[in-house]
Amino acid sequence: RAGWQHPYVNIFKHVKVEKWRRSAKAGDVSSAMDRTLRCPVFSIKGPVPTNSYILVPKSSHQSLGLTGRYFYLLFRPTPGKYFMVHLDVAVEEGQVVRISFSNMFKEFKSTATWLQFPFLCGAAKDSVYEKTSRSARQGLVGPAPDSVRWTCLMIDLCFTLTFYLNRHHAHLKSVKLCANMAVKNMFTSDLLLDPAVTFSEAKLRGLSACRGTGPIPREMSFPVPKGGSWNDFYDHVKFPSDGTKLPFDSIQKPDPEAVHFSPGRPSDETDEPRSARTSGPVQHRGSPCQPIAASRLLPRNRTSVASSVPELSPSDATEAGVHVYAHPQDALSTHGDSSGDEVLPAAGPQLPNTSCAPRWKLLPDPILQLSRIIGFGGATTRYALWTKSGEEVVYPCHAIIVAMKILSSEQRFFIGHTDKISALTFNGSTTLLASAQSGSNSVVRLWDYSGGSCLSMFRAHSHSLSCLSFSSGGGILCGVGKDRHNKTMVVVWNTLNAANGGEGTILAKAHTDVDIVTMKVTSFDETRMVSCGRENVRLWRVRNGSLRSCPVYLGEFHSLDFTDVAFQEGGAADQQLDDRTLFASTQSGHVLEIDYSRVTVKNVRRLMPAEQRHAERREKWTFNTGPGIPINSISVCSSFCATGTEDGFLRLWTLDFSAVILEAEHEGPVAVVSVSSDSLQVLAATFTGNLGYLDVSSRGYSTLMRSHTDDVLGFSVDGIRRHLTTASADGTLRVWHMDSLQQLYDFASMDKPCSVAFHPHEPTFACGFCSGTVRVFDISSARLLAKHKQHRGEVIGLAFSSDGDLMFSADSDGSLVLHDVSEEEHSVVRVACSVVARGTERAPDALAVSGDSSRLAFVGPTPHVITVADARSLDELLHVDVSVLDVESSELDSALKVRFSPPSAEHLLVATSANKILWISTKTGRLLRQVSGVHKRPCSSLAVSEDGRFLLTSGHNTVKVWDYKRTNQVNPQMYIGHSQPIRQVSFTPDQLGVVSVGDAIFLWDFLAEPDECVMGSSFSLRKGSIMEVNPDGEVNAAQLSNGMPRQAVPLPSSQHQLDVSAMDPEIQGGLVHLSVCDDDPAKPVQPTGPSQSPDHRPVVSFLKVTDLDSTSPEETDQLETSKSSSSFYLDQGTDLIKCLFSVELSQNKPDRPNCYKHFIPRLKTSSLDQSVSASRPQDEGLKLKAVIGYNGNGRGNMGWSPDQGLFAYSCGAVVVLEHLHTGTQSHLQGHSEEISCLAISNDAQTLASAAGSSRSLISIWDVQTAACRGTASHHQGAVQSLAFSRDDLFFLSVGDFWDPVLALWSSESVQLLCSVSMSAPIHDATFSPTAARQLACVGSEGIHFCLIHTRSSNADVKVSRCSVAPPPEVGDVELTALCYHMDSFLLTSTSGGHVCAWDVNKQCCFMVWRADEGEIGVLLCRENRLLTGGATGRLQLWQIEAVQGMKSVSMTLSGLKVVVEQEVVLDGKLVSAAFDNFMDMGIVGTTAGTLWYINWSDSSIIRLVSGHRAKVNDVVFSRDESRFATCSQDGSVRVWSTGSFELVVQFQVINQACSCLCWSPSSSSDGLRIAAGYGDGTLRIFQLASTEMEMKLRPHQDAITAITYSASGHVILSAGSKGLVAVSSPISGATIRVIRDHKGAAINSIQSVSEQCKRFGLEGNEMFLVSGADRRVSVWAANWSKEKCDLLDWLSFPAPPSSEEDSLPPSLAAFYPADPSLLLYTGFGLEKELSFYSLTKKQIIKKISLTHWATCISLSPRGHLLAVGAKERVLKLIKATSGRFQDFLQHSDALQTCRFSPSGSLLFSVAYDEVLLWEVPGL
Repeated sequence: RAGWQHPYVNIFKHVKVEKWRRSAKAGDVSSAMDRTLRCPVFSIKGPVPTNSYILVPKSSHQSLGLTGRYFYLLFRPTPGKYFMVHLDVAVEEGQVVRISFSNMFKEFKSTATWLQFPFLCGAAKDSVYEKTSRSARQGLVGPAPDSVRWTCLMIDLCFTLTFYLNRHHAHLKSVKLCANMAVKNMFTSDLLLDPAVTFSEAKLRGLSACRGTGPIPREMSFPVPKGGSWNDFYDHVKFPSDGTKLPFDSIQKPDPEAVHFSPGRPSDETDEPRSARTSGPVQHRGSPCQPIAASRLLPRNRTSVASSVPELSPSDATEAGVHVYAHPQDALSTHGDSSGDEVLPAAGPQLPNTSCAPRWKLLPDPILQLSRIIGFGGATTRYALWTKSGEEVVYPCHAIIVAMKILSSEQRFFIGHTDKISALTFNGSTTLLASAQSGSNSVVRLWDYSGGSCLSMFRAHSHSLSCLSFSSGGGILCGVGKDRHNKTMVVVWNTLNAANGGEGTILAKAHTDVDIVTMKVTSFDETRMVSCGRENVRLWRVRNGSLRSCPVYLGEFHSLDFTDVAFQEGGAADQQLDDRTLFASTQSGHVLEIDYSRVTVKNVRRLMPAEQRHAERREKWTFNTGPGIPINSISVCSSFCATGTEDGFLRLWTLDFSAVILEAEHEGPVAVVSVSSDSLQVLAATFTGNLGYLDVSSRGYSTLMRSHTDDVLGFSVDGIRRHLTTASADGTLRVWHMDSLQQLYDFASMDKPCSVAFHPHEPTFACGFCSGTVRVFDISSARLLAKHKQHRGEVIGLAFSSDGDLMFSADSDGSLVLHDVSEEEHSVVRVACSVVARGTERAPDALAVSGDSSRLAFVGPTPHVITVADARSLDELLHVDVSVLDVESSELDSALKVRFSPPSAEHLLVATSANKILWISTKTGRLLRQVSGVHKRPCSSLAVSEDGRFLLTSGHNTVKVWDYKRTNQVNPQMYIGHSQPIRQVSFTPDQLGVVSVGDAIFLWDFLAEPDECVMGSSFSLRKGSIMEVNPDGEVNAAQLSNGMPRQAVPLPSSQHQLDVSAMDPEIQGGLVHLSVCDDDPAKPVQPTGPSQSPDHRPVVSFLKVTDLDSTSPEETDQLETSKSSSSFYLDQGTDLIKCLFSVELSQNKPDRPNCYKHFIPRLKTSSLDQSVSASRPQDEGLKLKAVIGYNGNGRGNMGWSPDQGLFAYSCGAVVVLEHLHTGTQSHLQGHSEEISCLAISNDAQTLASAAGSSRSLISIWDVQTAACRGTASHHQGAVQSLAFSRDDLFFLSVGDFWDPVLALWSSESVQLLCSVSMSAPIHDATFSPTAARQLACVGSEGIHFCLIHTRSSNADVKVSRCSVAPPPEVGDVELTALCYHMDSFLLTSTSGGHVCAWDVNKQCCFMVWRADEGEIGVLLCRENRLLTGGATGRLQLWQIEAVQGMKSVSMTLSGLKVVVEQEVVLDGKLVSAAFDNFMDMGIVGTTAGTLWYINWSDSSIIRLVSGHRAKVNDVVFSRDESRFATCSQDGSVRVWSTGSFELVVQFQVINQACSCLCWSPSSSSDGLRIAAGYGDGTLRIFQLASTEMEMKLRPHQDAITAITYSASGHVILSAGSKGLVAVSSPISGATIRVIRDHKGAAINSIQSVSEQCKRFGLEGNEMFLVSGADRRVSVWAANWSKEKCDLLDWLSFPAPPSSEEDSLPPSLAAFYPADPSLLLYTGFGLEKELSFYSLTKKQIIKKISLTHWATCISLSPRGHLLAVGAKERVLKLIKATSGRFQDFLQHSDALQTCRFSPSGSLLFSVAYDEVLLWEVPGL
């Protein structure tokens, strides 16, 4: 929200209503003095309320833009009259909703865009009206009474929009006050203010803005006579209201007999717990997973009625959200019942009473975010859909729709259904998705697929909606279900309006007695449908509002059960109906081809099993009597037909069904098959919950998802190997990988598993079964370790001790068994009978082991008793009877779950049947505290985080997260996603996630910041830790696959039997089997090489964070000084060693060639910190979005393949790939130095790049995947040139003048084949386009002809014995570039501008001509056309047909034989070029950092990529982020489009460096201006609309180093290199004020923010800070409209003495966006650190240590993120709250600028001329 609007906005003052410029009035509106308030008020009168009004703002095109949650109106209705108020509120969904209230309205009414509330006027205390209304049940709606009083009305806009319309409040657009009333003022605020509380009372009560409440501002308050009470004179009306009068949903005074609580508490968070009555969902704004806050300002009088259809808004389902809906049996409640979020104080005098204590929000909000789901199906497995691109698959998982990317397995969710999903369908373009849910509430939802939002919701069927089909255009939706009489009903909706947010209208519907299994809308006619079912296939059509059908004549096949229908796709759009063929499949294996136009069967085929031997058959099979294979699904494309059958096969047939093209066998019957739109992939799903696809081109099968087919009963997590094991009611035990979601093992048994537990360290797990058997499995060896049958009942609990020495098991008959895990057999130590409470309701986690492995807790021997026993002996230590703890309860309470808290707390948590959680001392057994009303249903699971900060509970289908230490002070967050009861929930061992199981497996991200004090114990178990453990549990490769691809058709899964026969005869007999899942059997298992080694880059890294709130400054300073001295002088010594080493190298370095063609790295003063480790790509908090510019310092660093549409170029250390055919861009990131050159292979599949000036690195990249295939390093200096051979088997690298070596490499293995040292520098080299092993190179000594001789696997490069010098006619020059002309001709260029033609066979020059006045560095030849480009910037196209006709060796200098066709002069020297085969069009690069597109045929030239030639000094976003601007040392200011990254306009100042930029605060396009500061002290203002300089000022005599507009835009603040700060008017250009406090030191940063300064004791509406190079920071309070500017604070930061003042890091300061009273500073000092200074406390409250001195910083307005750049080329992203950070090394030089966008979603970083744009997902 806008900072200037805090704490409130006085609307009348904001618009200056009395001047009527930004407001309007009509009718009888006047200003008068009110006697009661003793101040002027506006009086609005008129017989018709709508004819007399005050409107704010004046025009409907304007908006107030007030984001405050609460709207306050101070008014008095006119006695005996009616009044009306309209509030127009903009919502985040893009609409404007009008909220109206009036005493004219008799009842509440609502539409999608209008809410009308009755207003019940109050009256004076003890008046007749007041006494009458007090006793009346019905509120007195009508004219205001005579004794009506001044009223302070508060409306919660957020609640009103969310509760009634499920919309999210954005801002207040306008207010219209209509007659008849008197109004004092109105204002908005995010604070819940109480007009009856004075400032002194608020101070005594401790009420403040940080707690969301406080007294009403003085300028808004009503006067109260001395000794009087505010409520005796005025009315305070709040909405939502606590009043009990009818009509419901009216705005009225609270019930006078209701209990009033402390007014200081924010009611949305701290009201007394009450029953939550909602007719619709309650959804938290902006939360990805929708936590439900306790007691959300709900009206007491609202009766909850569970309608047949839950009133759900389309917008309540977001991409990662969890829809909140209480089932009908839960929704019915009476007044006074506790809500699902209620927290009550414990009964009994021994516990503290916390009912009146304020309650706060649990932060962060949300604390859980749904990340991944393992599961498929639920109500149906017949629906799995492709997107049109073929990149994503959409499928149901119970009540959630999942969209999964098939390559990365990334999931996103469509959440909103309240029951299991029964049908899915896409429109033709897959932009609209429709879904239906099963059960009695058959709701249809229409989704925007790309955005993930629900567009509309409608229904027509009563229940059992089982089929949906979209038309191709998305305008028609057809559904089949049952009506209330259980009769089949077909409904056709018109969804054109629904797709735009409107309602879906019914076009036609029909009842039918025929069975319908599948119904589809035809792709060629939206009014036609086809259905099939038992004994029928029917054709349907909508005409004139009716839906009619006719049956297909089936003849002898009329008795078949039809399962699916499909049209052959791919026909012409205008194809006649006569040519349409319909395919229908049956349970008997028949496939019928139906003539659509004639409605008859034209062909029948049948799928039969493989023929058996004649002796095994009793009778001969016929076409009709044989056992056909049931076909469940059929899908037809233009090339083949796909069938899914009951025998588990996916088969691809030719269209005439004469042969099988491919087939894939599954573990169960195939339920559905679907061919992708490009016919290259076939999706298949089985009734057993497997989902996968067959790649037709590669014939490989990939499994996307496996799932349990019944409830998941329990789980356990192996945190080291990231494994998850689950036990299910479907009789299987499965092991999953938590990152890939792939199933690793599958254990199936007749004996149902019911509980599981992983060993804390070893790759083993134990499983308990319903028979009482306990089995222990070893994953690493894939075998059964032990089996025990001591239990007679179902195993309800399994647990290992945390040290891994003991295992415990309990059963439903009360037995408890202790096992010794140190022995492989897990031998039994002790069996205790009848000690555990009987029954299975405590499964699967009935046992709890303490963190120190010393104690075991369980419920028993009765349900009312908790027993704590010694873990090593099972001797009883403590008994606690929970039934006697609540003496006031009439029922005996029993225990359900027990859990130990972390060892430091020594608490035992007990969940009871009375929905309580008890905290019991593990030493004394005393009750410490309790929480009531935990869930509406009994708690099914408990878990406590390792750091003891959070508590996790589950009840029915909800998960709650609690503050462990403050359960009675902090509201929990509740999450709903499961459609069935949750069986178990727990934190993952690394504390970064939460797992919950029930209908499916939900993996949640736990977003709480980690606790620093526990990082040492938990970090080693985090994902991606350095502990070297095989992620697959070290499973033998031989057990996974035999390594050979199968010759037959691919299988989607492969089962491998484990060696368990010696352990368990029952398993050997085949009752159970444990399998290892191999999802890709067609691919052999490859040995692990270096490239497949686990990624050890850290996922989570933390900087040291020091909280100084409780530490004295003196102690801190002493501590810092003692630690800093040694490290500072060590850094100096390191720099000295580097300096001496570089001097020694420079003394022996050879001379640089005198030609620009040779690459010379730009001089850098920075060096990369080799100790920095970048984060892994999948975990990065920054994603590289775009690279701005092209490196004109490179040579040959651009390539273009016109046939493949590949365009590549380098900028700094990054290679940019643009795929022109697809319009996509990717970045090759791996180099850390400036890239000198690159080359693209002839097939455009491989790219080679080289970077570095010493010991350069060559990288080989796969163009399609943007992955690095290998790296190599051989050259001592930089690489001058790269080239691929004609067949792409080899590539050649050429070293620079420091190490002139030719190196030949293998393109496939990136291995060096041989190298040859040259005696002089080489400038260019290339392979012959025709000769297989021929190449040539040119350099200082002339031309060298080379030939590759291949001997077996080795290659040898031989250089011609005599190098050929340049011809004497060209003088003393160097050959700079070369290219082949024909088979035997070669062309070279010289540094003098000549072109020489050579005979390759004779190795002699036969022709020379002068092509340019300067050096030629670019030479390309295609047929008889030659392209030359050089130092003059001239690009020429030559016709050189005469060269081919030259027969003699005689030379000519006349140049008469060649002709210049065209030429163009560009903006710099030519350094790279690539053209098509005809030389008609191409791309060239210049040293100015520009890439030009040249088209000779139409004589056009287009600037493709543009960058700065010199150092970029600043980059800044516009306020709306549509544009950004950069400025450079060359004096240019460039404005770019953020969307296209194209240059919009450039302003150039000659011979002056532009050092800083800022945008004007104006948001209008014609008012956008840029202010720029220059090296001569001038300040120029440019207007974008006119693209002209609007004003030039010179407030400084020295260079301007920092500049900014004031927050209000009234002035421009500029700072110079000598420490003066000038305040200038952007209108007149005059210098208003000069601040000299920093004189003598350059200013490094300056910033201005909008902030009311009253709390600091100064007058002002904005603050600005100035940070000088002398480590002094000043903070100022200003009100520029009143020309006031006062010093608020002055800070000086200590630093050790230094003699290198010029090389010290800058002193940088910035306001903290979340709280401008905090100031962030970093600079040279005693330590590398960030300091947080509080302007209110006048001290440093927090420090974050840094690894490098900061050269630039930027603070994000969201997520508490900081970006810090360093001289060591490191960009660091830091989480300010925790110190968590990530490093990014994409720059090749020191960072000088980084800048977040105003929204915080983007980040710029700049190093010299490299400008990188990042997306910011966050940490």
